[in-house]
Amino acid sequence: MTDFRALRLHKTDTSAPDIAIERLTTDDLSTGNVVIANEFSSLNYKDALAVTGKGKIIRDFPMIPGIDAAGTVLESSDPNFREGEHVILTGHGVGETHTGGMSEQVRVPGSYLVKTPKALDSRQAMQFGTGGLTGMLCVLALLDSGLKPADGPIAVSGAGGGVGGIATTVLSTLGYEVHAITGRESEHARLKALGAAEILNRTDFARDPKPLESTRFAGAIDTVGGQVLATLIPQIMYSGVIAATGNAGGFQFSTTVFPFILRNIRLQGVDSVHAPSETRDRAWQLLSENVTTDQLEASTCTIGLEQVVDTAGKLINNEVSGRILIDVYA
Repeated sequence: MTDFRALRLHKTDTSAPDIAIERLTTDDLSTGNVVIANEFSSLNYKDALAVTGKGKIIRDFPMIPGIDAAGTVLESSDPNFREGEHVILTGHGVGETHTGGMSEQVRVPGSYLVKTPKALDSRQAMQFGTGGLTGMLCVLALLDSGLKPADGPIAVSGAGGGVGGIATTVLSTLGYEVHAITGRESEHARLKALGAAEILNRTDFARDPKPLESTRFAGAIDTVGGQVLATLIPQIMYSGVIAATGNAGGFQFSTTVFPFILRNIRLQGVDSVHAPSETRDRAWQLLSENVTTDQLEASTCTIGLEQVVDTAGKLINNEVSGRILIDVYA
Protein backbone atom coordinates (compact mmCIF):
# COMPACT_ATOMS: atom_id res chain seq x y z
CA MET A 1 0.00 0.00 0.00
CA THR A 2 1.51 3.33 -1.07
CA ASP A 3 2.11 5.80 1.71
CA PHE A 4 1.97 9.60 1.56
CA ARG A 5 2.64 12.68 3.70
CA ALA A 6 0.06 14.39 5.88
CA LEU A 7 0.02 16.91 8.70
CA ARG A 8 -1.63 15.23 11.69
CA LEU A 9 -2.74 16.57 15.06
CA HIS A 10 -2.69 14.44 18.21
CA LYS A 11 -4.52 15.22 21.45
CA THR A 12 -2.42 16.32 24.43
CA ASP A 13 -3.07 17.26 28.04
CA THR A 14 -2.76 20.92 27.06
CA SER A 15 -4.93 22.95 24.71
CA ALA A 16 -2.28 22.91 21.97
CA PRO A 17 -2.23 19.65 19.96
CA ASP A 18 0.92 17.69 19.17
CA ILE A 19 1.63 18.27 15.46
CA ALA A 20 3.72 16.21 13.08
CA ILE A 21 4.12 15.57 9.36
CA GLU A 22 3.72 11.80 9.12
CA ARG A 23 3.80 9.05 6.52
CA LEU A 24 0.32 7.54 6.36
CA THR A 25 -1.73 5.14 4.25
CA THR A 26 -5.41 5.30 3.30
CA ASP A 27 -6.13 3.12 6.37
CA ASP A 28 -5.34 6.22 8.44
CA LEU A 29 -8.00 8.28 6.65
CA SER A 30 -11.70 8.58 7.35
CA THR A 31 -14.09 6.47 5.31
CA GLY A 32 -15.33 7.30 1.82
CA ASN A 33 -15.76 5.90 -1.67
CA VAL A 34 -13.48 8.39 -3.44
CA VAL A 35 -9.73 8.84 -2.93
CA ILE A 36 -8.23 12.10 -4.16
CA ALA A 37 -4.63 12.70 -5.15
CA ASN A 38 -4.65 16.07 -3.43
CA GLU A 39 -2.73 19.04 -4.81
CA PHE A 40 -3.76 22.12 -2.83
CA SER A 41 -5.53 22.93 0.39
CA SER A 42 -5.80 26.26 2.17
CA LEU A 43 -5.26 27.69 5.62
CA ASN A 44 -8.15 29.75 6.95
CA TYR A 45 -9.04 31.03 10.39
CA LYS A 46 -10.84 27.87 11.48
CA ASP A 47 -7.82 25.76 10.48
CA ALA A 48 -5.55 28.14 12.39
CA LEU A 49 -7.70 27.74 15.51
CA ALA A 50 -7.44 23.96 15.17
CA VAL A 51 -3.68 23.90 14.63
CA THR A 52 -2.88 26.31 17.47
CA GLY A 53 -5.46 24.88 19.86
CA LYS A 54 -7.00 28.33 20.33
CA GLY A 55 -10.47 27.01 19.53
CA LYS A 56 -12.32 23.72 20.06
CA ILE A 57 -12.44 22.84 16.36
CA ILE A 58 -11.18 19.24 16.37
CA ARG A 59 -13.59 16.74 17.86
CA ASP A 60 -11.83 13.47 17.04
CA PHE A 61 -8.08 12.79 17.34
CA PRO A 62 -5.79 12.08 15.65
CA MET A 63 -6.96 14.44 12.92
CA ILE A 64 -5.66 15.79 9.64
CA PRO A 65 -6.82 19.44 9.50
CA GLY A 66 -7.77 21.41 6.40
CA ILE A 67 -11.40 22.28 5.63
CA ASP A 68 -10.97 22.17 1.84
CA ALA A 69 -8.90 20.57 -0.89
CA ALA A 70 -8.58 20.31 -4.66
CA GLY A 71 -7.01 17.56 -6.71
CA THR A 72 -7.58 14.58 -9.00
CA VAL A 73 -9.63 11.44 -8.41
CA LEU A 74 -7.26 8.55 -7.76
CA GLU A 75 -9.80 5.82 -6.93
CA SER A 76 -13.60 5.89 -7.03
CA SER A 77 -16.56 3.57 -6.61
CA ASP A 78 -18.93 6.54 -6.91
CA PRO A 79 -20.58 6.57 -10.38
CA ASN A 80 -20.52 10.39 -10.41
CA PHE A 81 -16.73 10.62 -10.28
CA ARG A 82 -14.23 8.91 -12.54
CA GLU A 83 -10.51 8.42 -12.06
CA GLY A 84 -8.57 11.38 -13.41
CA GLU A 85 -11.36 13.95 -12.93
CA HIS A 86 -10.50 17.18 -11.13
CA VAL A 87 -12.58 17.76 -8.01
CA ILE A 88 -13.06 20.24 -5.16
CA LEU A 89 -13.75 19.30 -1.54
CA THR A 90 -15.38 21.68 0.97
CA GLY A 91 -17.47 21.43 4.13
CA HIS A 92 -19.12 18.36 5.68
CA GLY A 93 -16.91 18.45 8.78
CA VAL A 94 -13.74 17.88 6.78
CA GLY A 95 -10.75 18.77 8.96
CA GLU A 96 -12.91 18.59 12.09
CA THR A 97 -14.58 15.18 12.34
CA HIS A 98 -13.43 13.82 8.95
CA THR A 99 -9.74 13.80 7.97
CA GLY A 100 -9.05 16.88 5.89
CA GLY A 101 -7.05 18.56 3.18
CA MET A 102 -3.55 18.97 4.66
CA SER A 103 -2.56 15.65 3.15
CA GLU A 104 -1.26 14.33 -0.17
CA GLN A 105 -4.27 12.00 -0.29
CA VAL A 106 -7.83 12.52 0.92
CA ARG A 107 -10.66 9.97 1.14
CA VAL A 108 -14.28 11.16 1.32
CA PRO A 109 -17.80 10.17 0.28
CA GLY A 110 -18.50 11.35 -3.25
CA SER A 111 -21.36 13.51 -1.96
CA TYR A 112 -18.74 15.82 -0.44
CA LEU A 113 -17.24 16.64 -3.85
CA VAL A 114 -18.00 18.83 -6.83
CA LYS A 115 -16.28 18.69 -10.20
CA THR A 116 -13.83 21.50 -10.79
CA PRO A 117 -15.09 23.99 -13.42
CA LYS A 118 -13.09 23.69 -16.65
CA ALA A 119 -11.80 27.25 -16.31
CA LEU A 120 -10.00 26.44 -13.02
CA ASP A 121 -7.05 24.30 -12.04
CA SER A 122 -6.57 23.01 -8.48
CA ARG A 123 -4.54 25.98 -7.30
CA GLN A 124 -7.06 28.44 -8.69
CA ALA A 125 -9.90 26.51 -7.07
CA MET A 126 -8.22 26.88 -3.68
CA GLN A 127 -7.67 30.59 -4.27
CA PHE A 128 -11.45 30.69 -3.86
CA GLY A 129 -11.71 27.81 -1.41
CA THR A 130 -14.46 27.48 1.19
CA GLY A 131 -14.51 31.24 1.71
CA GLY A 132 -15.06 31.83 -1.99
CA LEU A 133 -17.84 29.27 -2.14
CA THR A 134 -19.56 30.80 0.88
CA GLY A 135 -19.18 34.31 -0.53
CA MET A 136 -20.68 33.21 -3.84
CA LEU A 137 -23.60 31.50 -2.07
CA CYS A 138 -24.29 34.80 -0.29
CA VAL A 139 -24.24 36.62 -3.62
CA LEU A 140 -26.62 34.02 -5.05
CA ALA A 141 -29.03 34.69 -2.19
CA LEU A 142 -29.17 38.33 -3.27
CA LEU A 143 -29.39 37.55 -6.99
CA ASP A 144 -32.13 34.97 -6.53
CA SER A 145 -34.13 37.48 -4.48
CA GLY A 146 -34.27 39.75 -7.53
CA LEU A 147 -31.97 42.44 -6.17
CA LYS A 148 -30.45 44.46 -9.03
CA PRO A 149 -27.53 46.91 -9.23
CA ALA A 150 -29.92 49.81 -9.87
CA ASP A 151 -31.70 49.13 -6.56
CA GLY A 152 -28.89 50.71 -4.53
CA PRO A 153 -25.60 49.94 -2.76
CA ILE A 154 -24.85 46.64 -1.05
CA ALA A 155 -23.05 46.56 2.31
CA VAL A 156 -20.56 43.76 2.99
CA SER A 157 -19.43 43.34 6.59
CA GLY A 158 -16.19 41.57 7.43
CA ALA A 159 -15.01 42.52 3.96
CA GLY A 160 -11.38 42.00 4.89
CA GLY A 161 -11.98 38.27 5.40
CA GLY A 162 -12.11 35.52 2.79
CA VAL A 163 -15.90 35.37 2.47
CA GLY A 164 -16.40 39.12 2.48
CA GLY A 165 -13.52 39.72 0.07
CA ILE A 166 -14.91 37.30 -2.49
CA ALA A 167 -18.42 38.71 -2.09
CA THR A 168 -17.04 42.21 -2.65
CA THR A 169 -15.20 41.07 -5.78
CA VAL A 170 -18.14 39.20 -7.30
CA LEU A 171 -20.71 41.92 -6.58
CA SER A 172 -18.53 44.67 -8.03
CA THR A 173 -17.82 42.53 -11.11
CA LEU A 174 -21.57 42.12 -11.61
CA GLY A 175 -22.07 45.90 -11.48
CA TYR A 176 -23.22 46.40 -7.88
CA GLU A 177 -22.00 49.34 -5.79
CA VAL A 178 -20.30 47.73 -2.81
CA HIS A 179 -19.79 49.47 0.54
CA ALA A 180 -17.21 47.33 2.33
CA ILE A 181 -17.19 47.31 6.13
CA THR A 182 -13.89 46.47 7.85
CA GLY A 183 -12.17 47.15 11.14
CA ARG A 184 -8.68 47.13 9.61
CA GLU A 185 -7.36 50.25 7.95
CA SER A 186 -4.62 48.15 6.34
CA GLU A 187 -7.33 46.47 4.22
CA HIS A 188 -8.64 49.66 2.60
CA ALA A 189 -6.36 49.64 -0.45
CA ARG A 190 -6.91 45.92 -1.08
CA LEU A 191 -10.69 46.28 -0.86
CA LYS A 192 -10.61 49.20 -3.28
CA ALA A 193 -8.60 47.00 -5.66
CA LEU A 194 -11.26 44.27 -5.31
CA GLY A 195 -13.90 46.74 -6.45
CA ALA A 196 -15.35 48.35 -3.29
CA ALA A 197 -16.83 51.78 -4.04
CA GLU A 198 -16.80 52.88 -0.39
CA ILE A 199 -14.97 51.69 2.74
CA LEU A 200 -16.90 51.94 6.02
CA ASN A 201 -15.44 51.59 9.51
CA ARG A 202 -16.71 48.66 11.54
CA THR A 203 -16.79 50.79 14.70
CA ASP A 204 -19.69 52.74 13.17
CA PHE A 205 -21.73 49.53 13.30
CA ALA A 206 -20.62 48.42 16.78
CA ARG A 207 -23.29 50.42 18.61
CA ASP A 208 -26.84 50.09 19.84
CA PRO A 209 -29.12 50.46 16.80
CA LYS A 210 -32.41 52.29 16.66
CA PRO A 211 -35.49 50.24 15.67
CA LEU A 212 -35.61 52.15 12.36
CA GLU A 213 -32.86 54.30 10.90
CA SER A 214 -32.34 56.20 7.66
CA THR A 215 -32.09 53.67 4.85
CA ARG A 216 -28.83 53.52 2.92
CA PHE A 217 -28.43 49.95 1.56
CA ALA A 218 -30.55 47.93 -0.84
CA GLY A 219 -29.09 44.78 0.64
CA ALA A 220 -26.21 43.37 2.61
CA ILE A 221 -23.93 40.40 3.05
CA ASP A 222 -23.05 39.98 6.72
CA THR A 223 -20.18 37.73 7.81
CA VAL A 224 -19.85 39.14 11.33
CA GLY A 225 -23.20 38.75 13.08
CA GLY A 226 -23.87 40.11 16.56
CA GLN A 227 -24.16 43.86 16.94
CA VAL A 228 -22.94 44.56 13.41
CA LEU A 229 -25.86 42.63 11.93
CA ALA A 230 -28.30 44.25 14.36
CA THR A 231 -27.07 47.69 13.28
CA LEU A 232 -27.23 46.86 9.57
CA ILE A 233 -30.84 45.68 9.57
CA PRO A 234 -32.55 49.04 10.34
CA GLN A 235 -30.53 50.69 7.53
CA ILE A 236 -31.84 48.39 4.76
CA MET A 237 -34.21 49.87 2.20
CA TYR A 238 -37.77 48.67 1.65
CA SER A 239 -37.89 45.06 0.40
CA GLY A 240 -34.15 44.72 0.88
CA VAL A 241 -32.32 41.43 1.46
CA ILE A 242 -29.57 40.39 3.86
CA ALA A 243 -27.57 37.18 3.42
CA ALA A 244 -25.95 36.31 6.76
CA THR A 245 -23.21 33.75 7.31
CA GLY A 246 -20.66 33.02 10.02
CA ASN A 247 -20.73 34.35 13.56
CA ALA A 248 -17.41 36.11 14.16
CA GLY A 249 -19.17 38.84 16.14
CA GLY A 250 -21.29 36.50 18.23
CA PHE A 251 -24.03 33.88 17.98
CA GLN A 252 -26.78 36.27 19.09
CA PHE A 253 -28.06 39.67 18.06
CA SER A 254 -30.91 41.86 19.27
CA THR A 255 -33.33 43.58 16.92
CA THR A 256 -37.03 44.42 16.61
CA VAL A 257 -39.77 43.24 14.31
CA PHE A 258 -40.19 46.78 12.94
CA PRO A 259 -37.68 46.56 10.06
CA PHE A 260 -39.08 43.23 8.92
CA ILE A 261 -42.74 44.29 9.10
CA LEU A 262 -42.56 47.93 8.02
CA ARG A 263 -39.88 47.55 5.37
CA ASN A 264 -40.43 43.97 4.22
CA ILE A 265 -36.80 43.12 4.86
CA ARG A 266 -35.74 39.54 4.19
CA LEU A 267 -32.97 37.84 6.20
CA GLN A 268 -31.50 34.67 4.71
CA GLY A 269 -28.98 32.40 6.39
CA VAL A 270 -26.18 30.90 4.28
CA ASP A 271 -24.16 27.81 5.24
CA SER A 272 -21.86 26.28 2.66
CA VAL A 273 -21.52 23.05 4.66
CA HIS A 274 -25.14 22.04 4.09
CA ALA A 275 -25.71 23.59 0.65
CA PRO A 276 -27.12 21.00 -1.81
CA SER A 277 -24.62 19.70 -4.37
CA GLU A 278 -26.46 21.33 -7.28
CA THR A 279 -26.26 24.70 -5.50
CA ARG A 280 -22.53 24.23 -4.86
CA ASP A 281 -22.02 23.29 -8.53
CA ARG A 282 -23.84 26.45 -9.62
CA ALA A 283 -21.83 28.62 -7.22
CA TRP A 284 -18.49 27.24 -8.41
CA GLN A 285 -19.45 27.71 -12.04
CA LEU A 286 -20.47 31.33 -11.44
CA LEU A 287 -17.25 31.97 -9.54
CA SER A 288 -15.20 30.68 -12.45
CA GLU A 289 -17.18 32.83 -14.91
CA ASN A 290 -17.28 36.12 -12.97
CA VAL A 291 -14.00 36.35 -11.06
CA THR A 292 -10.51 35.80 -12.43
CA THR A 293 -7.92 34.53 -10.02
CA ASP A 294 -5.69 37.34 -11.29
CA GLN A 295 -7.88 39.59 -9.14
CA LEU A 296 -6.90 37.51 -6.08
CA GLU A 297 -3.24 36.87 -6.88
CA ALA A 298 -1.90 39.97 -5.12
CA SER A 299 -3.48 38.83 -1.84
CA THR A 300 -2.52 35.14 -2.22
CA CYS A 301 0.52 33.42 -0.73
CA THR A 302 1.52 29.75 -0.98
CA ILE A 303 3.18 27.68 1.75
CA GLY A 304 4.11 24.04 2.29
CA LEU A 305 3.00 21.67 5.06
CA GLU A 306 6.14 22.54 7.05
CA GLN A 307 5.08 26.18 7.27
CA VAL A 308 1.50 25.60 8.45
CA VAL A 309 2.13 25.86 12.20
CA ASP A 310 4.09 29.11 12.02
CA THR A 311 1.65 30.67 9.55
CA ALA A 312 -1.36 29.59 11.63
CA GLY A 313 0.04 31.48 14.61
CA LYS A 314 0.52 34.60 12.50
CA LEU A 315 -3.03 34.31 11.17
CA ILE A 316 -4.47 34.13 14.68
CA ASN A 317 -2.48 37.25 15.61
CA ASN A 318 -3.69 39.16 12.49
CA GLU A 319 -0.14 39.28 11.12
CA VAL A 320 -1.18 37.83 7.74
CA SER A 321 -4.29 38.26 5.61
CA GLY A 322 -5.64 37.24 2.23
CA ARG A 323 -5.69 33.71 0.83
CA ILE A 324 -3.10 31.26 2.19
CA LEU A 325 -2.72 28.22 -0.06
CA ILE A 326 -1.01 25.00 0.95
CA ASP A 327 0.92 23.18 -1.77
CA VAL A 328 0.88 19.75 -0.14
CA TYR A 329 3.71 18.47 -2.36
CA ALA A 330 6.02 21.47 -1.81
